[in-house]
Amino acid sequence: MIDLLASLLVLLGAIFILLASIGLYRMPDSYARLQVGTKASTLGLLLIFSGMVIYHPDWIWKMIVLFYFILLTNPLSSHALARVAHQSKIKQAESTVVDQLLEDTIKDNPVERGQT
Repeated sequence: MIDLLASLLVLLGAIFILLASIGLYRMPDSYARLQVGTKASTLGLLLIFSGMVIYHPDWIWKMIVLFYFILLTNPLSSHALARVAHQSKIKQAESTVVDQLLEDTIKDNPVERGQT
């Protein structure tokens, strides 16, 4: 029964990673692709690691370290890549309605508004 639970967790994690790869293909711009890839791959890897802990209980400390590493680095790297893409003026999709970062930048920097 324990092996079945571990197998289901690993399978569910693999499904989330598969959905992330499909989402990377279907999303309209870089920003949406970053969001899909980060969220789904983070959850997928955590489910896979949970299944591995059930299979190999003596690996629990290694998996906890990997949990924290992924929970810290995936969102941070995604955020950094999105900021660099925005600063590089990579175009957003036509369906994007709000660009909050641009609005905040213009509000905080009067030089970009044309004021001195």
